[in-house]
Amino acid sequence: MIAIHRRTKIKEMLFQERSVKVADLVKEFSVSEETIRRDLNLMEQEGIIQKNYGGAILVDELQNNGQIIAPVEQRKFQFYEEKDAIGKMAASLVEGQQIVILDSGSTTWCVARYLRHVPNLMVVTNGLNVAEESSQNEDASVFVIGGKLIKKSMSLVGPQAELELQKYNADFSFLGASGISKRKGFTSSDLYEAEVKRAMISAGQKIVIVADHSKFERQGLISFSSFQGVDILVTSDLVESSILEEISQTGVQVMVCPVKHLMQGDEIG
Repeated sequence: MIAIHRRTKIKEMLFQERSVKVADLVKEFSVSEETIRRDLNLMEQEGIIQKNYGGAILVDELQNNGQIIAPVEQRKFQFYEEKDAIGKMAASLVEGQQIVILDSGSTTWCVARYLRHVPNLMVVTNGLNVAEESSQNEDASVFVIGGKLIKKSMSLVGPQAELELQKYNADFSFLGASGISKRKGFTSSDLYEAEVKRAMISAGQKIVIVADHSKFERQGLISFSSFQGVDILVTSDLVESSILEEISQTGVQVMVCPVKHLMQGDEIG
């Protein structure tokens, strides 16, 4: 069994049982104890587990996961003017004949909208909504990576998606985030989506996060990147300038699009 498949199976066992034992995993996968301990070390680094004597347990945050994430088609209309402006600014980074990876999500969907007229573009995505939008560009070649479908986000995740991403060397990877915080950096609300985001980061030369103001000073369940792992953050002037200044001091280039004038009279929260 390929290592990435084994680790996915271990994670599935953790979500079902909340804990695993090294001895049981050795028997289950017919591998050495050293191999299993290496798998658990990686999961601990990802913030998924806490190791204990003889095994590991799922971290409290994942055990108590009660977050409710709205379907992507609903999220597309939340803060639409802001996301649209962010998408336009992010898309301006891309030139013709480049390769871009687009994460699934409502803000990356807005990026795809503004890539419609970029000539000879190659788009790689795990988001069915993003693939559909990208298909409107007649000059674009669109590649959809395979995997298990998460219906709420219309994203494809899992070992197959991660393995396919290893084939690409993209000019840009554009990713969304469920939360952005000082403590955890860029976070996702879903373990498997976080793993695909990491693979997208590995496959891109320039890593761009696109995020509206509601994502700041929030933490998703699992971190997929530190600030140091990201090149550019595209957001809006609805985010407090002091927060953006702190992020820029970590080395991230912060691009801010003006939207306050568009939101006048609207409730912002």
